[in-house]
Order: sequence, then structure tokens, then C-alpha cells
Amino acid sequence: MKLADMTVKDYLDLLKSDAPAPGGGSVSALTAAQGIGLVGMVAALTIGKERYRDFEAVCIAAKAEADALCEKLTLAIDKDTEAFNLVSAAYKLPKDTEELKAARSKAIADATLKATEVPFETLILCLEGLKVTAKLVGKSNPNAASDLGVAALNLLAGIKGAWLNVLINLPGVKDEAAKAGFEAGAAMVAEAEKLAAEIYESVKASL
Repeated sequence: MKLADMTVKDYLDLLKSDAPAPGGGSVSALTAAQGIGLVGMVAALTIGKERYRDFEAVCIAAKAEADALCEKLTLAIDKDTEAFNLVSAAYKLPKDTEELKAARSKAIADATLKATEVPFETLILCLEGLKVTAKLVGKSNPNAASDLGVAALNLLAGIKGAWLNVLINLPGVKDEAAKAGFEAGAAMVAEAEKLAAEIYESVKASL
């Protein structure tokens, strides 16, 4: 069964067990999915209400963006665990001959690249999510303003968690061009930290 299809309790029971996956990457994706889900909720609580008519267009656009990001982040929950399993399987390949050693090394390199790509994609989605969140601050139902603050916190946790999962795999990435691309994540994390702080402080000031 896919992680995203589990009950919350079953997922948490698996998470706290000695199973190595799901781990931090899947948790980061789930955390971010909850964050952007809140953004979709705030937009939905604004759309169609006469008193918030001035915010209608912004919220309709944000709702569509938030829903699409939530779907992608939900898929990332399982993609991260699947990528981890590929790495584990590659390390278990036989290495009795030079040919087998070479095949195993290639399989490990390929799997490690995938295991780095997945959290990097989560990182990008989280930053996009924070940008959508920022659009609704002061332009959505004020009764749900605190939810935007919580959304920003979850998306920031998602991006920072995803970045740690990129960093732990980065030494094993053999493709130098890919490695250079991943390192650009540091700037995205810094941008996310600044944006999340701005959202949080703006929301707090409005309460």
C-alpha cells in the first residue's frame, strides 16, 4: 500500500518502527503537502463570499496553484521512499566478479542520483508553495489568517528537510553537472527562509 493511501495512524505506526523508510524525505513532502493544503483551504474559504469579492481573482488562481502543488507533494511522499528502496536494493547486488562490481557501482550511482533528485524536486515545490502562500496574505478571509502562518511554517519545514536529504546524498552523486545543479538548492532555502519569516510576521501582526 502506498504511504499516501494509509490511515494517519497506520502511517505513524510505520514511521516510528525500525523500518528505514519512510524517513525524513517522505516526512518533508507530507509536511509540505499539509502546508499547501492549508493554503488551498484559505482560498476556498474566501472564494464566493461577497465581503471578500476584491480577493476573488487572487484566491481562485491561488486555489488552482495550491491544489496542483498539493497533488505533486502527495506523490513525493511515496517517490522518496521508492528512491530510498532503490538505493538499498543497489547496495545488495552481488559483487563477486569485476563485472558484477561494475554493474553494482553503476546501479548505486543511478539510484543515488534518483534519491537526490526526488527531495530536490520537493524543495522546488515547497518554494513555489511559499510564493503562493504569500499571495494570500492580506488578500483572503481574515478569519483563516493564522492558517497561512501555519502553512508557511510547514512549507519551510518541508524545504529545509528536503534540503537535508539532498545534502546527505550529494557526496554519492557522480554526475558533476547534476551535482552543481543540486547545490543551487542552498540559495532556494535561503529565499524560502526569508519569505516564510515575512509571511509569519505579517500574519502574526494581523491577529
